[in-house]
Formats: sequence, structure tokens, C-alpha cells
Amino acid sequence: MNTTDSRPIISTSCVGKVYLVGAGPGDPGLFTLKGKALLECADVVVYDALVSPPILAMINPAAERIDAGKRRGRHSMAQVEINQVLIDKAKTSAIVVRLKGGDPFIFGRGGEEMQDLIAANVPVEVVPGITSGIAASAYAGIPLTHRAYSSSVTFVTGHEEAGKYRPAVNWRAIAHGSETIVIYMGIHNLPHILAELEAAGLGAETPIALVRWGTRPEQEELVGTFATIAQQIEARGFTAPAIAVIGNVVNLHHLFSDNRPTVLAADSSIP
Repeated sequence: MNTTDSRPIISTSCVGKVYLVGAGPGDPGLFTLKGKALLECADVVVYDALVSPPILAMINPAAERIDAGKRRGRHSMAQVEINQVLIDKAKTSAIVVRLKGGDPFIFGRGGEEMQDLIAANVPVEVVPGITSGIAASAYAGIPLTHRAYSSSVTFVTGHEEAGKYRPAVNWRAIAHGSETIVIYMGIHNLPHILAELEAAGLGAETPIALVRWGTRPEQEELVGTFATIAQQIEARGFTAPAIAVIGNVVNLHHLFSDNRPTVLAADSSIP
């Protein structure tokens, strides 16, 4: 909840309910049955930029669609506007779906939206989704934990813009907090992040993998070390959206990448 913006209008009369639905990372085969059922009977769907086209195709054709997509440098709607739209639509529509990439409660601002909906007396329910940090890593053949390599994992945002989550991340503490680090939205700030992690003691040969458009047909990967990854990014023109995986588990990529999951089309059956 943004305490600096004006709060949404309090509602005392709602005919519907808002569902905060996680769309997962992109592969429609990873979308939950509950989420699919809600899309098929929704009256209104307010969706994010990173929701994949096959999942958008599941939306009830009669539903009102509202694009609330946010990408770096261009926001279709401010967060306070999105919250107000959800409140307003619940006054006139039975099923309002807020469709969010990944999981609503993992760097998805779902907690903020739920707080404002509750404050406005709007019924709300969360439907979890598979977060990209887990799914993209798996589809790249990188297990985040492994008995021989890592018994702990930290998920952290690399997008430190003021007003977005916490304004600062203590990277030096995170460097020693677990054996695997998964960074969301960190491509833009990666040089600063790696410098902080190296200053905390992680060596230049620390393995790192970047996974772009994880679980989608266009998935791309870069695997290197702290010393090489910047040059690799420049050479490939590698851009967001991507997650970064740091730690010795990355060394398993060359063993497991040929056995990655199959991305399903929206109407496919499991092979």
C-alpha cells in the first residue's frame, strides 16, 4: 500500500469479488486449474504486461479487458489507479480477476492490492502462481537446491527504484545469507549488484546464469561468471525481462539443460 498517494475510495456496497490470480511465468501448462476456471467465467480482467498470450487467450470472450501493464520506463497505469479500478469494478461485476505474471505475493504487489481492497470492504482472494525464479531456473536446467551444492536459496529484487519495494537491498549481507541467490528484475542494475557481491567476498569466478523469458518458447540463457557476464550480455544484446541465478548450482546447467521441461501450447496435452 502506497502511503504517499491518496487512498482508494471506501466502498460499502460490492456485488462481486476480486481474485488476485498468478499467471505463472508464461508456459500455459504451468497455469493453475483454478486460475483458468476464473478466467473463463470472469466479467473483468485487469492484466499485467508479462502475462503470456496463450494465457490471455483463456479469458472469457465477453469479459472486459483492462491492460494495466508495467514495464521499465513505461507504466500504463499507476498502482493507485489499478487499485481504484479493482474497487470500482467490484461494485458492478461479479468476478473481477487481477491477472499478474508469476505469483501475486512474490514481487507482484499483490499484498498492497489486497490491503487496499480490504480497506475498501471489497471481498478478495489470492490464487497463487508459479513464480519465475523457480520455474525459469528449472526450465534452464538449474536446480536451486542440491545436496552437493546448496541447501539454501534467497529470492531478492534487483529493481531498487525509490517507492518500489524497499529502496535499498543489503547485497553484502545477502552474499553470505545463502548458497543460491535468485535475482528478479536485476538486469539493469546487474553491474552494481555484482560489484556489491564481490565486495562482500564472492569471487570473480562465481557462477551466474541469466534466463530471459523463462518457460516460454523464446527462452534464452547466458551462463558465465562474475568476470565474464557483462561482456556476454553486451555481445548478445541480452535484455530484460530475465532472472539471474548465482551460485554453484549453476554448474549443473550443462548436465541438465538437455532434459528441460517442454513448453506447452495453450491447447496441448502432455506428451
